Amino acid sequence: MKTKKKNFITKIVEKSILKQPRRKIKTRFPPEPNGYLHIGHAKSIYLNFNIAYRYKGECHLRFDDTNPKKEKIKYIHAIKKDIKWLGFNWYQKPTYTSDYFDKLYKYAIQLIRKNLAYVEELNPQEIKKYRGTLKKSGKNSPFRNRTIQENLILFKKMKLGVFPEKSMCLRAKINMESSSIILRDPILYRIIFSKHHRTHKKWCIYPMYDFSHCIVDALENITHSLCTLEFQDNRKLYEWILKKLNFNNKVPFQYEFSKLSLEYTILSKRILKELIKSKLIKGWKDPRLYTLSGLREKGYTSTAIKNFCKKVGVTKQQNTIELNLLESCIRNDLNQSSPRRMAIINPIKIIIINLEKNHTENLQAPNHPQIKDMGKRTIIFSKEIYIDKEDFCKKQKKNYKGLVLGKKVQLKYAYTIKAKKILKNKKNKNIIILCKYYPKETKQYKKYNIIHWVSTKNSIPVQFQLFDVLFKSKFPEKEDDIMKFYNPKSYIIKNGYVESIVKKEIIKHAYQFERIGYFLKKKQKEKNKIIIFNRIVSLKNKYKNFS
Repeated sequence: MKTKKKNFITKIVEKSILKQPRRKIKTRFPPEPNGYLHIGHAKSIYLNFNIAYRYKGECHLRFDDTNPKKEKIKYIHAIKKDIKWLGFNWYQKPTYTSDYFDKLYKYAIQLIRKNLAYVEELNPQEIKKYRGTLKKSGKNSPFRNRTIQENLILFKKMKLGVFPEKSMCLRAKINMESSSIILRDPILYRIIFSKHHRTHKKWCIYPMYDFSHCIVDALENITHSLCTLEFQDNRKLYEWILKKLNFNNKVPFQYEFSKLSLEYTILSKRILKELIKSKLIKGWKDPRLYTLSGLREKGYTSTAIKNFCKKVGVTKQQNTIELNLLESCIRNDLNQSSPRRMAIINPIKIIIINLEKNHTENLQAPNHPQIKDMGKRTIIFSKEIYIDKEDFCKKQKKNYKGLVLGKKVQLKYAYTIKAKKILKNKKNKNIIILCKYYPKETKQYKKYNIIHWVSTKNSIPVQFQLFDVLFKSKFPEKEDDIMKFYNPKSYIIKNGYVESIVKKEIIKHAYQFERIGYFLKKKQKEKNKIIIFNRIVSLKNKYKNFS
């Protein structure tokens, strides 16, 4: 029996179990409801929930709803849906940081009473200036030495809405000369006059993430607070706050792992919101995005996403994952379950000159080349068929394996044909190729290259939606002018044909259209409307071609 490979997080968890065997393992996933979840969040979800499952613990879903200007209820619903789609269930009911607003306020008062927090009147630009840089230490605010009583009065007035936004904030009193910028009197509370989705207008001051997160972790008895490396320096503040508030008996510990970076993808919520606002994309569910909703809309499965997270693993080393790895996961998942069909995306008509006009012949084709239990289907060979434009060329090119004038190719599951002549219409755009077929050279005759096809008598017109990366840069978020790398071919609509059997059949998830890729059949709102297929993924890796 194979044992599960342990990453450094699971090793940490197991050591903590040895020290405190009766303490239940508790993790949490704390998304901010200011956008949709993306593939990077999937890695965190996979880690936190699996740690809880593996060690018979609990994983809490907690919404970090501390900024009512950016947060919306629709994002909360979308996040819940994505987590359930991935196949995970949180412990009991979701919690919210807003559940603890009253307690957080009292903890802030405690820090003020201990002379560990003060009300600041410098504006945001001045605060930044006073904080210093990595090379230059900060300097104390002129408001840092207010009396405890003065700070208590001002903070209560902040709560009552006496002061306008950005005029005041509450800062921790730590050390402005610290080598760690995060400890140079960080902001704990700020004023925001916006209606909150749960507390409505009860509050006009809201805690910062660094202040609320560690306290709520402690209140919920979280044992392992897992976050990405960008919060590594924040751990010092996490520990400082819990120590000063005397959470000594049930202090959770923060551990950091590398965040997921994926080639050719935009994961920044800020950039995604700009793209949505500019109408360059259709919204958070656009299939070109690597949001979980976008991937689901394209046709990705939750199994493929989880297998990807498993392959990526958990380390402290920051690196960028190849997009081909994600695509290989969805191919592997769909390969065993997807029936094969033939489809033509760029149709060109073939007329078989040595067949009678109404001739039809039933041929058999496997639904899956490796799985006999999936059975066979009937395909029709007739005088007129369609092949793909890419499978025809007037003259032979190097390594070209399609149909060429004067040469033979094999029609998959059917006969050999030879191109004899080209017929052109008046505009010289649409052409018809006259071919001869050889009835004795069937699918067992493996001398020639093979192309796919569909009969005009056994196909229906459909629409294909082909998706590609939005930007041709491997690292689009690092580009100064991202629009220079915009991919105008990121979304293409093609009108073609597919075997007519797909019109009424119900399948598990997707089809593999032979030699093209895996496709998801979209649900039709109207009965007579043309069927739409989303391409989930092509059959071969391709992103190494971008420069």
